[in-house]
Amino acid sequence: MHILITNDDGVQAPGLLALVEAFRALGHVTVLAPDRNWSASGHAKTMHRPLRVYETSLADGSPAFTSDGSPSDCVALALLGFIKEPLDLVVSGINPLANVGHDLTYSGTVTAALEAAIGGLPGFACSIDPPDGFSGQAEYGIAAGIIASLVQQAMSKPRPNPLILNINVPLAPRENIKGVAITRQGMRIYRDELIERTDPRGRKYYWIGGEAPTGIADSGTDFWALANGYVSVTPLSLDLTATAMLSTLEAWDLGLG
Repeated sequence: MHILITNDDGVQAPGLLALVEAFRALGHVTVLAPDRNWSASGHAKTMHRPLRVYETSLADGSPAFTSDGSPSDCVALALLGFIKEPLDLVVSGINPLANVGHDLTYSGTVTAALEAAIGGLPGFACSIDPPDGFSGQAEYGIAAGIIASLVQQAMSKPRPNPLILNINVPLAPRENIKGVAITRQGMRIYRDELIERTDPRGRKYYWIGGEAPTGIADSGTDFWALANGYVSVTPLSLDLTATAMLSTLEAWDLGLG
């Protein structure tokens, strides 16, 4: 397999290197990732300026490409012809925090996988879930090995097109991870707060801050899986239609007025 690896934390992020090392056993790996952090960028697409791509090296000396574009830009560049050899799949991550619940709408990690699906390839968004209060240096090797195994299994099965999987791995010793749970997207609870300040010239500026978000660990959700020591694997769809609402809207008998 020819595997494209990208992320939203920048080409030198340790989670990306861990993926590269794990996926070398599965096939040929090409890296094209942003040159800086694009966390919480959503599905940004650069249309108003040219994109630049540069050669670089990862911390282990292996070659990589980096771009001044967003994560989804990096995937689009690769699929539209910057990478000359055909690609088989795209793996994005490893993000240092879980991407669960409503996070998926913000996540550059996830939208890189969505961009892969738009281009006709399987896309895998990969994150770790550190314990509450964790402040150390994350070790990505265990998660990368689990992710590589899951992707290899998925690629060996009959699968839908597009295939988009959101994978979250507890940051824990291997023996403490209970298994794999197939999950649905849960409910994130945000406690955002608008913080207003004044600069030295008397002009107002704003931060979006507040307490750290939490989630509702309903059975079968991504939150539940991580809270109970399981790897969460959530299938995603590009179709955002609220199918259950169609009959309700039809009953409204909307007209031109």
